[in-house]
Amino acid sequence: MFERIKAILIKEFKQVLRDPRMRSIIFISPLLQIILFGYAANRDINNIPTAIYDRDNTKQSRQLVRDFTYSKYFIPKYYIYDDRSQDKILNKGLASVVIRIDRGFGRNLIAGKDADIQLAYDGSDSNTAMVIMGYANTIVSEYQNSLLEEEIAADGFLINPPSVDLRERAWFNENLISCNYYLPGVIASIVTIMSLLLTSMAIVREKEIGTMEQLIVSPLRPLELIFGKLIPFGVIALMQAILITILGVLWFHIPFRGSLFLLLLSTVIFLFTSLGVGLFISTISSTQQEAMMSVFLFYMPAFLLSGFAYPIANMPGVIQLFTYLNPLRYFLVIIRSVFLKGVGINILWVQLLPLLIIGLAVITMSSLRFRKRLE
Repeated sequence: MFERIKAILIKEFKQVLRDPRMRSIIFISPLLQIILFGYAANRDINNIPTAIYDRDNTKQSRQLVRDFTYSKYFIPKYYIYDDRSQDKILNKGLASVVIRIDRGFGRNLIAGKDADIQLAYDGSDSNTAMVIMGYANTIVSEYQNSLLEEEIAADGFLINPPSVDLRERAWFNENLISCNYYLPGVIASIVTIMSLLLTSMAIVREKEIGTMEQLIVSPLRPLELIFGKLIPFGVIALMQAILITILGVLWFHIPFRGSLFLLLLSTVIFLFTSLGVGLFISTISSTQQEAMMSVFLFYMPAFLLSGFAYPIANMPGVIQLFTYLNPLRYFLVIIRSVFLKGVGINILWVQLLPLLIIGLAVITMSSLRFRKRLE
């Protein structure tokens, strides 16, 4: 039995590695994905292109503009002088925000009246707009406090009112770096898509070129054929996970505080599901194009319901129930906890247990269907 499995393993590795397209998918695609996610998937908003529309042009308005432009967030790209230019800049997306200060701003402040400032921004990206508003509110609040302190000092008062000192402390991701949050999830994404594609397309390719019939009439038993087909792709996916982990830690400086053994163990358990789904897709597909479409038909809902990009807590209650059937949900929690929190199996067993149950169930049902098709 082991000699026959060894023979099919060698055959699979040779067949995969001698195909230029497969080599690019296995080796180049993961590297491109982690580089793109590491540099592009960044929700830390800095260097916001800004247009300045100062109609007041007084000492007070210029000081407020300086407070905006001297911060690391708002970068002045345009200075405009009419409403038409404001509309043009926002419509063309040349600037994300326009800081508009109308006439009378400085006069109202000197007179002790309320002074208005308008922030016109592109609200098509609601998340970015909310972050911009948070930055702007902080800058305006600090400017208002500075005016109050100047007024108190000018009147000769020394007032030290009681205040609440709020000090924030972020655990696990101290600087709130988006890259630290997203890149561990890239491991789950790549392991899923690679194992699905390699398993489903490799088996379907056997059907297309007519070698599946030869395997069926060979001395190989169905179970031996399944092991021989799945193990190489599981090993490749595991090596990709190790490669991405090394690249993330050394190149992007992602903190790795947990156990490498626990990460590999959870990856192996997760592979039961992804390899099982790939095996099932191979039984319902006749061509490689059909297998590829089926893979993405499965992957996209699993990705959206995993919590990779969108918090599960923000989803409707009915949708949240479906996420409990998604193995990617549990795997993402495990990976991020191992990387950022450094917790062990005594805490993560709550995620590992349902992941193991789902994985064993999926690969068992897929294997039974595959054997039935062979017989």
